[in-house]
Amino acid sequence: MSQALQTTDPLPLADPGVTAARDALLGAVRNLFTSDVMSKSGHGNASVRLPGDPGHILLTSRGLLRDLGTEEFAVVTLDGDLVAGWLAPENEEIVRMHTEVYRARPGTGSVIHTHSPFATAYAVAGRALPARYESLLRAGQSEDVPVAPYGARGSGRAVSNIVDTFTAHPRSGAVLLANHGVLATGADAAGASRLAVALEETAQVTLGATALGGAIAIEDGSR
Repeated sequence: MSQALQTTDPLPLADPGVTAARDALLGAVRNLFTSDVMSKSGHGNASVRLPGDPGHILLTSRGLLRDLGTEEFAVVTLDGDLVAGWLAPENEEIVRMHTEVYRARPGTGSVIHTHSPFATAYAVAGRALPARYESLLRAGQSEDVPVAPYGARGSGRAVSNIVDTFTAHPRSGAVLLANHGVLATGADAAGASRLAVALEETAQVTLGATALGGAIAIEDGSR
């Protein structure tokens, strides 16, 4: 069994920036669970830029668990180097999925990845998620959520497909990962979490609307 990747440096929780980032991520993950959008497996991961230090991020060490501990985080550079804390093997391979999004989008402050069931259904079907639900627009997603072509988890192909899709859709705050899951971004952890919740709710509502003849476009000129 693969061992966790760990540095000799513990997470510097005495650093106010690290503590603030950790608390923000813990709050964001709690919101995902209280909103009931997480898959039963808890598969997913989340990160946030360290305040005042755009070259480093704080990343969850393992899956997004309801009982995520206060030391289950890692400080990672945008080059992918582990600086402090630890990473479980399953999260070590997704570091670039986070860091390359931050590189491509300097204004992004947080990235959250889930396997939220209804939104992931669209990803597995290879179908863009229509932005026809007002709550999604209020969460900052004003256009249909595009699908990034499939690439094996953690592979260079997967990462480049995600970055290329975000680049092709500069107004989209999220992408669906074909045959895999969902990636939501935000200016901060709370914003990324709100968008992740809105995506799942929108997918569920849209699938319900499909049975009634299909979701209708918003026609008030706000899109």
